[in-house]
Parts: sequence; structure tokens; C-alpha cells
Amino acid sequence: MLKYLLTLFMVIMLSGCGYNTLQMTDEDIKASWAEVLNQYQRRADLVPNLVNVVKGYATHEKDVLTQVTEARAKVGSIKATPELVNDEEAFKKFMAAQKDMTSALSRLMVIAENYPQLKADAGFRDLQAQLEGTENRISVARHRYIDAVRAYNLTVRSFPSNITSMIFGYKTKPSLQVQNEQAITEPPKVDFSTPAAQPPVSTIPAPAPQISAPVQQPATTH
Repeated sequence: MLKYLLTLFMVIMLSGCGYNTLQMTDEDIKASWAEVLNQYQRRADLVPNLVNVVKGYATHEKDVLTQVTEARAKVGSIKATPELVNDEEAFKKFMAAQKDMTSALSRLMVIAENYPQLKADAGFRDLQAQLEGTENRISVARHRYIDAVRAYNLTVRSFPSNITSMIFGYKTKPSLQVQNEQAITEPPKVDFSTPAAQPPVSTIPAPAPQISAPVQQPATTH
């Protein structure tokens, strides 16, 4: 009987100290991170076909195609696992590689604008649509992960659940930054000090005033 009461007491204490919340939010992070990885993998799978299609038309864009291929190889060299969120350094390397992948694909899409035949290719249009859809899914998945980490980290740091976190070894997890955060948060520069443009001053000299000679009156004879 005493053992049962002690067990019940521990359950009540743990519930009141945020243990259940830690468990729930930790599972939310695992699920949301798995979706982030899934969408990044979907994007990586599109790259080889996309590069091959572009290569068929944009033969002079070797540098950009190489950058995309290298970026994908870098992403693939990092083992993407659910445990990445528990290793801050590995997490940073993975996200940096994904950022490079995003930049390389953006440059690839820009050069595609210069090749009308490529843009008209049905295969390219299909891959482009898939890539755009995947980027949207990545954005949604990242947002869900950010929300899950925020809720979890708040529980880890708040009293009294922070005591439970220390007892059971729960630590804060790395979050993601908003893409293009610096550009978003930087206020537009407005400069009112520039004087208004003045009309150009003519450099052609004004004509000299005309001075008329006095009229000579004919002499009168008496």
C-alpha cells in the first residue's frame, strides 16, 4: 500500500512540475523535425533531374550547374537524423548546407530566365513546379519546428519545470532562424537630406543689348 501511495505521489509531483509537458513538447519537436528532413530530402531528389534538363539547354552555365551539384553533395554528406537537434554544432552545419543549396537553386532559376527554349520545355516546367511546391512545404515545416522548439525551450527554462528538466537531463534545443531575417528586419533607408534637383543653368551667354545710334536731323536753311 505504501509503495502504491509513493508511486501515486511521484506521478502527481512530476505532472505538476512539467514532466508531462516536457514529454509532449519533445515529441512535437521530433515530429516537426522529421517533416523538415522529409521536405529537404524531397528537394534534394529533384536536383539531379533539374540539373540534367538545364544542362541540355544552358551549356554555357557550367559554373552554376557545378555549384548546384556540389551543394547537393555537401547536403548528402551530412547524416540527417532526428538526433541532429541534440547536437548544436552538427545542426548548424546541416542548416548551413541547406542554405547553400537554397542559394544555388535560386541562381539556377535565375539563369533559366535567359533561355526561352528551356522555359518552354515541359519537363523543366514540371520540375520547376515541384521545386516551388517543395520550397513552400519546407517553409511550413520550418515554421512548425520553430513553434515546437519555442514551446519546449520555454518549458525547460521555466520554473518549476526547469527543476524537472535538470533532474531528467532535458536541455534546450536549437531553433531555426527566419529565412532572410536580416533583410526583413532591416528598416528601409530614407534620406531627406538630398536637395531637390534644380533645373540646369544655361551656359549660353545672353545676347548683348542692342544700342541704336541717334538719328541725325537734317540741317535747316534760313
